[in-house]
Parts: sequence; structure tokens; C-alpha cells
Amino acid sequence: MPLTASLVTQQQYLQSVIDRYTQRTAKSKQFAAANRAVLADKSSIGFNFSSETKEMCYPVVAAKSQGSKLWDIDGNEYIDILMGLGTNLFGHNPPFIKAAIEQQLQKGIQIGPQAELVGATAQLASELTGMERVTFSNTGTEAVMTAVRIARTATGRNKIAVFTNSYHGHFDAALMRAPLSEYARKKAVRATETKAWLGPLNWLLKQRINVRAVPAAKGVDKATANNVIVLEYGNPQSLAVIRAHQKDLAAVLVEPVQSRCPELQPQTFLTQLRTLTEDLDIALIFDEMVTGFRIEQGGAQAHFGIEADMATYSKIAGGGLPLSLIAGKARFMDHIDGGQWQFGDDSAPQIPTTFFAGTFCKHPLSLAAAHAALSYLKAEGPSLQAELTQKTKALVKRLNLFTTGADIPVQFTQFGSFFAIALTQSQLSPLATTLLSYHLLNQGIHLRGGDKGGFLSTAHTSADIEKIYSAFQEGLLALKEVGYV
Repeated sequence: MPLTASLVTQQQYLQSVIDRYTQRTAKSKQFAAANRAVLADKSSIGFNFSSETKEMCYPVVAAKSQGSKLWDIDGNEYIDILMGLGTNLFGHNPPFIKAAIEQQLQKGIQIGPQAELVGATAQLASELTGMERVTFSNTGTEAVMTAVRIARTATGRNKIAVFTNSYHGHFDAALMRAPLSEYARKKAVRATETKAWLGPLNWLLKQRINVRAVPAAKGVDKATANNVIVLEYGNPQSLAVIRAHQKDLAAVLVEPVQSRCPELQPQTFLTQLRTLTEDLDIALIFDEMVTGFRIEQGGAQAHFGIEADMATYSKIAGGGLPLSLIAGKARFMDHIDGGQWQFGDDSAPQIPTTFFAGTFCKHPLSLAAAHAALSYLKAEGPSLQAELTQKTKALVKRLNLFTTGADIPVQFTQFGSFFAIALTQSQLSPLATTLLSYHLLNQGIHLRGGDKGGFLSTAHTSADIEKIYSAFQEGLLALKEVGYV
């Protein structure tokens, strides 16, 4: 097909996607426009904002939800795979969590005194995660920020190490990226990977990690970057860098399976990282916002057979309400309250403490939801995660068989009930990814514009999964037909 004809066809397809989405979700678009002057809302610009997709850059406004479904203010029904960004493992509005919240509402929302459910909820969290002590916060960002502060208190050091493509929330030390030269190095590594005659150059490039941190967002103080190094996940050379910085490193912060690159699941690297950080007395912090309680009851730690010093959790742990956990070994968590002491004798806290507080930490409604969610997980046992993982694995297998058979250069991956396009194993432009997501929305599959996958919950039926498969299939075939893939 001549280039000009191909471009016309692509433009026509793009316009058809825009027209259908904006017609289906007219009230959501009106909602975004009406509130923009007063509501400073990042979600309104969506992912991969461009003039080409500007007219679709607004989120669906939800009116209600139940089980695997939600309905928007235009009356459209969706099978939800966003699932609260991974929060709703049991689907929307599960009866046992709703009942727990209603029961607590009858008792009141007492903020200030100790919450009645805090001890039992901490016990459940400790039992399921395998961690000795637990404390509560409100968001994933707060949990990770607190874990880093604890690590600095315990070690007396200031620097932390993070990995490219990890996401740890939006506090300044987490909003770091590698310099552009590091991304150029990685591109060169990929370009020389399959060329045998460039083997020596490929090896050399793999050794030259630029670990300097650069603020990833405007408004982040450049001085903060001085206490952060950015490593390459899965690269053994990163271990050598950690050893070289051992005198300064308080913690290594790791998302064991990165939500941005879930196809990378480096068991051997993680095992070596655990051994190294233990030998050098550097705190190993697992960020289990997505993996926690999803792959197994004990999260990624249990899956990989690795015991971190601290781990942070949110999403599933809160049962749908704002709650996060910081859990860890007593030698670290004791820096919250000074450690163990007893009534009736001369004992006293012996460990120096750091500062940690928050008005809404241990909110009664959040604790009620969390206690119900964790109790349910315990009662159901490991089969809940195992069965959900198997369903997700089967969906991904079908999708990959389809793309291979249709000669579409896209591969899917999964970890537990999270599945996504493996971008490092696919040839899909940002625009094509965005168009695929809006195709799914137009087919009644809910996610965010620009998302490349989603989550299955225990509420998703076989019929739901069949519709999800068909929507991806139709969307990818349409993109191929007009030359986007």
C-alpha cells in the first residue's frame, strides 16, 4: 500500500476511535471540561498526551460498581480490569468488606484514641507477610517514605539505591531517574545484543552503568538526587555498584516485579541482592504495593523465597479504603516506638526513634476493611491466589498464541493476577498502545487511556475473561490492518 494511502487509513482509524469514545462517554467529557478550571487533576490529561489524542484525554467518570463491573455516568457498562489500580482483588464492593465497614460506621469514626481493630489487624498482617512487626499509614507513598526513614535511622547512613523502571510513589527521593546517557547506553546494549561480532562491545557496555540520579519531575530539589543512586534491575553489575557504595547506603529499595516492566522477574539477581545487602548491613526494602497478597499470601517475598528487612504494602491490604502497611524485622521497626518494654518493672524503650505520625493512620473504617480483607485471605488460603494466577496465565497464553499466529509483534506477560504487554518483547509505539487502550474502552473493557494491561479479580467470570480476550484480539487486529503494528 502506498505511504500516503497508509497514512490516510491510519488517520481515519484514529478519528473513528476518537469519535466512538467521545460519543459513548459524552457526559464524562463534559464533566472534565466543566471542572477543569477549579479541579487540578492529573488524570484529565491521561497517558501519552498529544495533540493527536487530545479529544480523548479525559477519564471515564464512574457512577457505580459491583463485582467485575462498573457503570459510567453515560450508562455504559464495563468489565473492569483497572480494578482500583490493583486494589480490588475480590472485585468491587465485596459483601464481606461492605458489612465490615457498615458495622464500624454504626460504632462511629473515632480518630485520636487507639483503634479497637488495630492489634488484630497487625497480627493478621504479620502472620500473612511473615514480618515481625507492623505499623499503619495511609498511602503507598507514605509507607515507602517511612521505610526509607527507618532504614536511615537504623544504619546511620543517608543514601538509597533504586532501580530504573521502578515506581515507589511521589515523594522527592523516589522521583528520580537515570541520566539520558544511561538510557542511550541501554539502547546500545539492546542494539548489540544479537550481533556476535559485537560481543566484546556489548559486554563492555553492560559494565558501564551511570548511577547518577536525576530528578524525574519538575519541582524536585536537585540536592535530593545527591543521596540517591539509580541502578539497572537484573544487571549483576548493579551488585558491584552497591558494594562500592556500601559505606553510604542505608537501603536498597526494590519493586521485586516492576509494574512498568513485569516481564523482568530476576530470581537469581534478587537472591544475590539479599545476600549482599545482608553482608553489608544495608536494609533491603521490598515495595510490594502491587505484588503484596497477589502472587501468594506472603507476596513476592514468599514467591521468590527471600526475606526482606522491611516491606511496604497498600492496595489489596486496605480492602478498597486508604491504608498502607510498613512491616519488617523488629531491629528496624523498633525505631518507630523504641522497641519492647513491660509494665510493672523498670524497663524502658532502648532503641532511638525517628518521627512517624499521621492523623488518619489507623483510621477505623480503613482498619475494618483491612481486617476483613486479611481475614478473608487467611480463611481462603493459598488456593485463592493460585487459582487466580492460573486464570491469568491461561489468558496470557491465549493472547500470545493469537499474536504469534497473527504475526503481530506483541507479547503479553503476567505475575499473579496482573497481566500486561511486555514492551521489551514487543514492537508497539506509545500511540499504538494508547489507541489499543481506547479500543478496549470502546468495547466495554475499563482501564486508563495508555494502559497496556490490567488485573483479574476473583469476581471475573469465564465470560468476562472471554470478552477481555476478544477485545484485545480485535484491537490488535485493527491496529495491524492500518499499519500501527
